[in-house]
Amino acid sequence: MQLFRVSTDLIKPGDNLVNLILDALDRQKLAIENGDLLAVTSKVVATVERRLKKLSSVEPSEKAKKLAKQYDLEPSFVEVVLQESKMIYGGVPKALLTLKNNVLTANAGVDHKNVPEGYVALWPKNSQKSAEKIRKEMLERTGKQVGVLIIDSRVTPLRMGTTGVALGTAGFEPVRDYRLDKDLYHNSISITRQAIADDIASAAHLMMGESSAQTPVILIRNAPVRLCDKVNFESTIIPKKECLFTNLLLQKSLTESR
Repeated sequence: MQLFRVSTDLIKPGDNLVNLILDALDRQKLAIENGDLLAVTSKVVATVERRLKKLSSVEPSEKAKKLAKQYDLEPSFVEVVLQESKMIYGGVPKALLTLKNNVLTANAGVDHKNVPEGYVALWPKNSQKSAEKIRKEMLERTGKQVGVLIIDSRVTPLRMGTTGVALGTAGFEPVRDYRLDKDLYHNSISITRQAIADDIASAAHLMMGESSAQTPVILIRNAPVRLCDKVNFESTIIPKKECLFTNLLLQKSLTESR
């Protein structure tokens, strides 16, 4: 598998993202090939989709003020997190543990980095549709069948630092199911499924960096994926009661509410 950094011009609200990606590929003498994947950071998708929020326009609620004081955060920032979250489980200084689009993540994906001063970026409204739109436009512009990932970073329990997560995918199967396979000793594999899209997102995240690299796109070639036209992105989601982490969080919440 090969990964190539794609450095674009500064991306602004309303820009045509595919135009900017193709221009950057052309400058770097990189040509799209059938079967390539494009990993695109959710930040630039949110930017072109005008998913930026001016904090001075946000009136924090009493709940936001209380959480902000408890976790050393800006009240207007917490209010945006509350609006974007399906659930908040608690937090640590500077971060709240939230559930957003069936992903456990810090601050519901609301982020100060690489946005104009006084603004925060939200996740795209529908990352799956955004991925499908980019894939369709790439096919129309280049004639090539590519896969697309919309990615962000996240933290993992008891591990320092961030890794990648796929918020939406198009053009390839995001999960590989091993439950009908046997291991080296011919034992049945009962529960293992591999998060292909998240693994690739982490590889792309490593290349993108987390600061001022201005590398919002990674071109991925020869990835070990199964290409397909229709993606069941729901296959990436595990029900809360079957999830090792959220099942325990739900039990804790029920215990504390009694």
